[in-house]
Amino acid sequence: MDQTKTPYFQALLDYVDAGVIPFHTPGHMQGNGMDPAFREFVGDNFCAIDLTPMPGIDDLLQPTESIKEAQELAAQAYGADRTFFLINGSTSGNQCMMMTAVNPGDKIAVPRNSHKSMLGGLVMSGAVPIYMQPEVDETLHMDHCVTPQTVASALEAYPDVVAVYLVSPTYYGAAADIAEITRIVHEAGKLLLVDEAWGPHFHFHPELPLSATAAGADLCINSTHKMLSAFSQCAMLHQTGDRVRVDRLQAVVKMFLSTSPNLPMVASLDVARRQMATQGRELLDGAIALAREARERINRIGGLYCFGEDQKGRPGVFDIDPTKVTVTVRGLGYTGYEVSEILRRRYNIQVELADLFNVVALFTIGTTPVAAERFVNALEELARDERPLDMFAPSGILEQRLNRGNYKLPKIPPMRMSPRDAFLATTELVPFGKSKGRICAETIAPYPPGIPVVAPGEEITEQILRYFRLELKAGVRIQGPYDAELRVVRVVRE
Repeated sequence: MDQTKTPYFQALLDYVDAGVIPFHTPGHMQGNGMDPAFREFVGDNFCAIDLTPMPGIDDLLQPTESIKEAQELAAQAYGADRTFFLINGSTSGNQCMMMTAVNPGDKIAVPRNSHKSMLGGLVMSGAVPIYMQPEVDETLHMDHCVTPQTVASALEAYPDVVAVYLVSPTYYGAAADIAEITRIVHEAGKLLLVDEAWGPHFHFHPELPLSATAAGADLCINSTHKMLSAFSQCAMLHQTGDRVRVDRLQAVVKMFLSTSPNLPMVASLDVARRQMATQGRELLDGAIALAREARERINRIGGLYCFGEDQKGRPGVFDIDPTKVTVTVRGLGYTGYEVSEILRRRYNIQVELADLFNVVALFTIGTTPVAAERFVNALEELARDERPLDMFAPSGILEQRLNRGNYKLPKIPPMRMSPRDAFLATTELVPFGKSKGRICAETIAPYPPGIPVVAPGEEITEQILRYFRLELKAGVRIQGPYDAELRVVRVVRE
């Protein structure tokens, strides 16, 4: 196939060039009825291709022409048998994979550090999770990937597991030994689903970790908006091999797609694929080089640490995505939340993620040398500041709490109901501080990265209460619960 083509984008251009007089949705009629200020900002061309499926413009739910060809080109570029374009991000991709692979009551092995959208898939499918403990780095205070040994142990302990769900890479850039895990899962006769949301670029450069499609995963998702050039919310779902029922997969995808997709978003997937297929290695060369130079310079700054190749081979870190620049800032006496705020307010720099100890910066094909230089210079200047209060010094509030054992990544709490049953149960709101021992009916996750600390059906433990008290004091954002400030929590009514 000709990877220089963009069949769907071209179909939109052909419609515009034909000068068709619109009497169809969307109501702004190719910008004629658009608010002038908004139209002036986004431009006439964008408004012109904001169309709806019609003759000559293929249907995302039942593609037969240009979208079909565009998805076939994407499948070839990624080494998949089939690729589906998604316009609700990897969130919908996770849910599509779950709904395709498992039925109500089926067991599925999942890492505890899965994105909260995985839990949505569990609620929708009715499957029962068998949680696998990812490797925990107590020094960096983050979860890495699950190991092949952990996956093998889970399959041995639960031989009735139907599928294994894997997260690789993590938000921080650690990648699993996906080839070995694929071998283990397939030899056991199970399906392998991979949340590769943060690795849409892996398949296009030899210095990046092995991609899930290259490893032979049955289903995997890529957030093409995260690290590539597609618009926000754009993702792809890839299928390989003959283990997945394709008819069910297609039915599920149609159920999760809008009948009125945003066509510029779909076109951006087509164009992002061409860009990677024809220029990927060259573009990624630049991103990798900038990230490595930045990492080396940051590691020469006193009080900062930026992990990379030195972590490869450690438990849960089979490989590293060098374009994820994770900076551990605890040595400066700041929390990651504070550094993120300072970078934004003082230097007009916005990082991707902040947690108690780290900030994460993405170095993508859109990162310029000027931007990279400003980021490193800001950290150098920040490190020269005299910190009025060292949050992690022996007299600091956070250090006192850490030393008393109040901060530790919580253990997986007891699961007392299935996620679906708890989510759909009769519930009540109780004060969070008095919720110990109750069954949680909602997902509570610091965001980013969006990894649940407690999920529907799990018991709220004292360790979870202590963890959130500290995180809230440090400035964490909570996503998922009814009350984002955790004054009350939604629990199953007793």
